[in-house]
Amino acid sequence: MQEPVVLLPGMLCDARLYGPQLTALSPDHAVMTAPVSGGERIEEIASGLLDVLPQRFALAGLSMGGIVAMEILRRAADRVTRIALMDTNPLAETPQTSANLEPLVIKARSGKPAEVAEAMIRPEVLAPGPGRSEVLALVRDMAEHMGGPVAERQIRALQRRRDYQAVLRRCRVPALVLCGRHDALTPVKRHSFMAELIPHARLQIIEEAGHLPVLEAPETTTRALRDWLVQPFVLR
Repeated sequence: MQEPVVLLPGMLCDARLYGPQLTALSPDHAVMTAPVSGGERIEEIASGLLDVLPQRFALAGLSMGGIVAMEILRRAADRVTRIALMDTNPLAETPQTSANLEPLVIKARSGKPAEVAEAMIRPEVLAPGPGRSEVLALVRDMAEHMGGPVAERQIRALQRRRDYQAVLRRCRVPALVLCGRHDALTPVKRHSFMAELIPHARLQIIEEAGHLPVLEAPETTTRALRDWLVQPFVLR
């Protein structure tokens, strides 16, 4: 039996973010999603997840989920058998970018999580095409489902996050770094940088996607994840 696969969604997203991958991978893998909403610090979220996750697991995270995945790797590298980081960012917020998130805290406290999601996932961070509006509609619906208190906690966690470059340099498990070509939120050059930090990481750019390739190009993204799940342990 292969190790279980844990998928961490992005900010204000629920399991529907990974709907295509859950469907495609579940015949062959024990696959689950885990929320990244359990605290006002990335460290607190990761600690809560480690209390309930399997003893060893393959770990994939997108956007904020990728940040939490890096914290889990920092805390419990011996439990992570392989890691996939998708459309994410290993750097800490600067004082200016942290301050720029404050208006979103006001929206969250006002019970407007969909407006928070709309401010974070703007149309231009996704690939152009007829599927964009459908993805944006799902993002809004997931945000409403998650709610304002979750939005506020997640914004605070992002504002306070640490730098994970040193964590990535120490990574010694099979690693996939994946990004949509049209991602204007966490661009390709940021992922090239991440892949250079991780020994033997595989970098994959999804040409027909932006910030949410799991929804925009589900078949291509799932193929990349399948290849990652059978990547041999050849790291030293």
